[in-house]
Amino acid sequence: MLIKPLKQQVFLTTWKVSTRFNSTANAASTLVAKSSSSSLLSSSMLPTGRVSTRFNSTLVAKSSLSSSSSSSPTGIVFMNMGGPSKKEETYDFLLRLFQDGDLIPFGIFQKPLGKFIAKRRTPKIEAHYEEIGGGSPIRKWSEYQCQKVCEILDKTNPETAPHLPYVAFRYAKPLTEETLAVMLKDGVKRAVAFSQYPQFSYSTTGSSINELYRQTLKHDPERSIEWSIIDRWPQQTGLVQAFANNIKEKLAEFPPQVRNEVIILFSAHSLPMDIVNLGDSYPAEVAATVYKVMELLKFSNPYRLVWQSQVGPKPWLGAQTAKIIDKLEKREDTKGIILVPIAFTSDHIETLHELDIEIMEEAKNPHKIKRAESMNQNELFISGLADLVKDHLQSGKKYSNQLELDCILGGERATDTFKHPSELFGKH
Repeated sequence: MLIKPLKQQVFLTTWKVSTRFNSTANAASTLVAKSSSSSLLSSSMLPTGRVSTRFNSTLVAKSSLSSSSSSSPTGIVFMNMGGPSKKEETYDFLLRLFQDGDLIPFGIFQKPLGKFIAKRRTPKIEAHYEEIGGGSPIRKWSEYQCQKVCEILDKTNPETAPHLPYVAFRYAKPLTEETLAVMLKDGVKRAVAFSQYPQFSYSTTGSSINELYRQTLKHDPERSIEWSIIDRWPQQTGLVQAFANNIKEKLAEFPPQVRNEVIILFSAHSLPMDIVNLGDSYPAEVAATVYKVMELLKFSNPYRLVWQSQVGPKPWLGAQTAKIIDKLEKREDTKGIILVPIAFTSDHIETLHELDIEIMEEAKNPHKIKRAESMNQNELFISGLADLVKDHLQSGKKYSNQLELDCILGGERATDTFKHPSELFGKH
């Protein structure tokens, strides 16, 4: 999440396919003022040309299939904060972010103060994106992962096929309303909102749900799409195993004689304590992920859960990642440190810049510190996501048994949100 900076697919070769994507973009623009005319799925953002072609071909083929099939497609919608794909999109991204009262509540000053902060911080954050390649890779990885999940689901859960991949970002393109327009154009009748925050917080997952609710009321008041949601998955097997494997790979880079002495630091985005004190479940769920990973590793190494991206004068959840790193890495008896981005499902500015540059490159003894790989193209992780969606679809549940309590405890901060999950997702 980009609070830190306060201090912080393919061009298909047939005219028919090209026309489809143009009409899809037009559908989005009719619903959203100032909507981008670009395709929802950008070929340049995928890892390879081959993958890009497969993603778009799969999406088009499935959409064509849905028009002639008695079974409507199932939309799988990856929801996340997002990030500017190019640095020129930074201001709009920051403006949406700082004007979101679910994420950073400023009360009656939300819009003017959010605009002021976004304008002031844009040059610095543009520079950060320039340092990591000119933009955030989060859209690339989200589209890639979602595509792969849908490919697996078509094979493992044909009852709900075809499955169409979508990405809906809260603060960057493709925005929730743009994605909703595409889904309506594609004839989607059922959809799974799949939060890409493994651990729930009302400030992140909650904000995305609230935005989906608002846009549904505005653009799909007839409720032609039947929604359900995967709102948290902190102990999902594929997630835990993938993290454990990535840690093992980094441990293997240390000499055998000191390997078990290497300290594992699990770093997650922090929360202001006033949000924590509302009863937000995020800290407990992050800790649950950490425990399951260490349990799989048989607690082979000393470890701690630390928190990054604190900013401003308010008290934040600690201990701070940077301060703990600074304390440990200059000690002679520290044999090594592995940083694990435990709350993130792909690389973005908080791994590529905050961890890799601000902490690791600027450390006094950077040779002591290694970072575990992010999930990105991890096949075990992606397979786990597909299993999670399959189980969800087969269960018939609309949302977790925690979400009602989340709304009670966290929803009081919002002024234009639903008060009960059934208002959007219906009853179990």
